[in-house]
Amino acid sequence: MAASRLRSDRLPRHVAIIMDGNGRWAERRGRSRNEGHHAGLEALRAVVRAAHELGIEVLTLYAFSSENWNRPRSEVDELMRLLVHYLRTEVDEVHRNGIRIRMIGRSDRLPEEARRLAEAAVDRTRDNREMTLCFAVSYGGRQEIVDAARALLRAAEHGEIDPERLDEKTFAGSLYAPDLPDPDLLIRTGAELRVSNFLLWQIAYTELYATDVMWPDFRKGHLVEALLDYQRRERRFGLTGAQVRSGAAERG
Repeated sequence: MAASRLRSDRLPRHVAIIMDGNGRWAERRGRSRNEGHHAGLEALRAVVRAAHELGIEVLTLYAFSSENWNRPRSEVDELMRLLVHYLRTEVDEVHRNGIRIRMIGRSDRLPEEARRLAEAAVDRTRDNREMTLCFAVSYGGRQEIVDAARALLRAAEHGEIDPERLDEKTFAGSLYAPDLPDPDLLIRTGAELRVSNFLLWQIAYTELYATDVMWPDFRKGHLVEALLDYQRRERRFGLTGAQVRSGAAERG
């Protein structure tokens, strides 16, 4: 199996996924977009299980963007119903597997039931340490940066921060989930090549992987392919390849 070729010592700590292609998957089959979203839920279940089995530390899924609120009302309502369904039916298994649930985004825009269930899931799984499953819901990368800037401005007004001492680390501390590591790998399904306002601050040095596979068809084997591709890359973070290899040799 392809999974046997993965090196456990070179797995990304944090994998982020833009789950794209539900609508196009459905349209190609003569189905409704909502049927595509239901099929995408099956992929979500499979990928969460696979990431846990493979030893991924953090999995962040782009579930609903701030721009998605502009979609037809019927589609938005169905997506919210699917979120509620997932939180009602899957949290028991997630909790049994020691997975901690996190939510990032402007949750104040969520329907009351979705917000209540999300808060309950986060609270129930708070002490789990096997893996962190982070849902980006009502989320936008620019929004997150603006919200962080607002928080820092308020802190400066109260004399809690010296603007002259503001640095990247301090700024990052005001993001939605500052305790999580930046993504090592960002996967986008659905044959598109853009980041779509997702984790803009955090993906500065993230490896990008795009696949033509639509999200409803994405399964463990596709995740393994992305991880194998990641392991073939050399991450330099602004250094030369020689510097990176020299440092690896010294550490070895």
